Amino acid sequence: MAFLAKQMKAGLSPRTVTRHLSGIRQFYRWMVRERRLDSDPSALIDAPRVGRGLPKALTEEEVERLLAAPDVDHPLGLRDRAMLELMYATGLRVSELVGLAQANLNLDRGVVRVMGKGGKERLVPLGDEAADWIRRYLADARPALAQGATPAEVFITARRAGMTRQSFWHRVKAHARRADISKAISPHGLRHSFATHLLNHGADLRVVQLLLGHSDLSTTQIYTHIAREGLKRLHERHHPRG
Repeated sequence: MAFLAKQMKAGLSPRTVTRHLSGIRQFYRWMVRERRLDSDPSALIDAPRVGRGLPKALTEEEVERLLAAPDVDHPLGLRDRAMLELMYATGLRVSELVGLAQANLNLDRGVVRVMGKGGKERLVPLGDEAADWIRRYLADARPALAQGATPAEVFITARRAGMTRQSFWHRVKAHARRADISKAISPHGLRHSFATHLLNHGADLRVVQLLLGHSDLSTTQIYTHIAREGLKRLHERHHPRG
């Protein structure tokens, strides 16, 4: 207990202290298992409370810069623009985006059928802007990339196959650098931004939950903290007594 207290006093994060406590517990379990100790002195020690980290969301202006970064005169750039537009418009997970099949995309009705975690299916509405970019990609870029092949995925590479999460993430980072976005962007950065911006503009939390495919509302509630922080900053900046 004194050792853990010293670590906390030294300024280590609760997450780091918890990781150290886990190592201590493993050691003492081994000592008991090897009969070098009669009992485990770490068994009754509670781990520090680890706060849930807030996902990093882009501002609306940063999103606009990121969306405009790909060179749409090139097939790969047009594909990337369509993917970024779709991800921001729907809040899809990266795995859902790269695995999206053409059969699950209905541009006429403006909806995407998504197979989420645990095989759960949901329908997500698609805005006109994203739909227009996807149409451009399907008409002008995808045939050039497919070269006669017929992959099931909507978004494909120059190798005529579906994209991986890693390859898409490399593309996003490259476009973020081109857009002069200095903050670190997580693989789900646009998904986080989608949820945060919806809440900032007055969307109901349960609607956002359905769009994101969260089974538990508490998972979605984390975005309210981001939205609240944004509102606080706006208040401080613009209110005469902020």
